[in-house]
Amino acid sequence: MDKIFDALKSKGYKKIKLKISKTHHLVIKAKVNGISGNFILDTGASSSCVGFGDVEHFNLRAEESLTKAAGAGAVGMDTQMSSNNTLQLGRWKTDDFSLVIFNMSHVNLALEQYKAKPVHGIIGADILMKGKGIIDYHGEYFYLKQ
Repeated sequence: MDKIFDALKSKGYKKIKLKISKTHHLVIKAKVNGISGNFILDTGASSSCVGFGDVEHFNLRAEESLTKAAGAGAVGMDTQMSSNNTLQLGRWKTDDFSLVIFNMSHVNLALEQYKAKPVHGIIGADILMKGKGIIDYHGEYFYLKQ
């Protein structure tokens, strides 16, 4: 599997460790504004997000939003936005990171029912597209281009 990274490294990709949880979610460690948290890597989520309860944890500046969020098991949820944040995943970093802020209690409740650890948020397709993401499920890594 190191051959994958060798080929990608020469093209400017960074290697980021992920774990497969008890619920088969892809879980990663990330730093938002320099503060660590646990996130689900979700290719089906259009935008990266955190819960209302983690606004202070990550030193976010929340702004009102008219956009309604929808996800597995929930629709029409109120949201806020936070722009101009930093995101670091392993050695990959961006200084122009926006987050949707919404009620993530249904996500963590579902994880809790399977005795899985709660998460602070979700890293979505916005980051995977920005970093031209490649996921290696077997090797439990993903790669983002700097």
